[in-house]
Amino acid sequence: MAAALVVAATTSLSVGASPAAAVSCTAGLGSDFNGDGIRDMAVADPEATVAGKANAGLVRVVLGGDKGVTEISQSLSGMAADPETGDKFGASIAMYDADKDGCDDLVVGAPYEDVTTADGPQADAGAVYVIHGRPAGIGAGSTVKSYTQAGLDGDTVTEAGDLFGYALAAGIKSGGKPYLAIGVPGEAIGAVSDAGCVHYVQGTAETTVNQDDPDVPGVAEANDRFGRSLAATSRFVAVGAPGEAIGDESFAGAVTLFNHTIEDGRPTALDGVDENHPALVSGASAKDDRFATALSMVPYRPSGAESETDALLAVGTPNENVGTVADAGAVTVLRIKPSGALTEVGFIDRLASGGDERPATADFFGQRVALGNTDPGAISTAETIRLAVSVPNQEVGEMENAGAVHVLSPLGPSGRAKVLTRGNGLPGTAEARDFAGLGLWATYKDLYVGVPYSKTPADRKGLVYAMSWKHIDGGTGSVRTVKPGADGIPDEGKAFGSDIR
Repeated sequence: MAAALVVAATTSLSVGASPAAAVSCTAGLGSDFNGDGIRDMAVADPEATVAGKANAGLVRVVLGGDKGVTEISQSLSGMAADPETGDKFGASIAMYDADKDGCDDLVVGAPYEDVTTADGPQADAGAVYVIHGRPAGIGAGSTVKSYTQAGLDGDTVTEAGDLFGYALAAGIKSGGKPYLAIGVPGEAIGAVSDAGCVHYVQGTAETTVNQDDPDVPGVAEANDRFGRSLAATSRFVAVGAPGEAIGDESFAGAVTLFNHTIEDGRPTALDGVDENHPALVSGASAKDDRFATALSMVPYRPSGAESETDALLAVGTPNENVGTVADAGAVTVLRIKPSGALTEVGFIDRLASGGDERPATADFFGQRVALGNTDPGAISTAETIRLAVSVPNQEVGEMENAGAVHVLSPLGPSGRAKVLTRGNGLPGTAEARDFAGLGLWATYKDLYVGVPYSKTPADRKGLVYAMSWKHIDGGTGSVRTVKPGADGIPDEGKAFGSDIR
């Protein structure tokens, strides 16, 4: 296509190399794109029509303090490509302060972007964009950097079907350097198709990691899709490969753990984890489980430690059979120690929510997971560590596939287990095939639930529910509904709420 992204292979990405003195954000706030100390919200709609191109995709940024709404798409000045049909710009999003100027920056993946190389158009090669925040806001006037796979790392090749940017993780590592991880699950390793790799950037260091690299657990195999999911903290990075075969069990799934220390040109591998790992006492690898379809990670401070030395990792396995119930789904929660040593702290299915909850066929519990630490820096407890699990196919009343979000503590009973559905904890009315919870994000303060495929007539473009943990626990506050056509958000789009930051 004439409008396909063209980026020179020598383009490089440098994060944190030249700190600038702009404004000062509230420490640990996150998603503050204009640096005013008020949290902003970025909401992806990868199926939106842009410039007449269906599924081109966009991201809406809702600035906190009622300071306006901006649209970010490939129509934005400074982008290296134009909107095209099927790009799905916004299929993945992340945020971090890439240049350390005090304003957070938005990272957007367009994994289905067609990229023109010297060998011609490469369909679905993928692209990633970094849109820099600034005191005046984010969007028009922002510095935009555009990257293809070969443009980011000249030792790699941009090829059709790579899906560069399918997953993203970003933040600030312990010690202060920004980092960015980019999943490329369609990458061929040698002649092995869809084995997958991850691009990793820390400061001026740029590298790639795959399962055939020295000291990385596993072997690159067809359909592993290493990099399809990602999660990270200031100390660790987790890479999901839900297509990983374990023995004779195809698509059983696995996750590989790294820390941010770069040795031999890549992050240090700590361990490879599947459901047969000795640290996991619940479940076992089975065909089509798809362990690591979803990942979420938060820092964890154990009792007696002076800081958050560890991390908790939630691993969604939506196709897990629970007993004889097929595809009921489950979530495994792991504690990662600084050495990389693992312990299983929870194996969770619908039973964990209490009441009359029971695993149900094809619920896909764990399709999305979101961990939140409500008291960052403090000793972690069952009261402060929260886990939200989306169950997009859960039946609500007589409404099939209406969807639900289960909220609980992964560290043990806390008396706070809840099931949120539209009409019960969330505003609105549950409709069949809403698939509520297909967008899910948590911070120390709030939980965000996306319903991008809402069937309610007034909400058919999708919506996001934002609520504090205190409200969920029965305290003060209310649920805020953010959707196209309200509060200054243009009444346009198709799957608003697919991802949230």
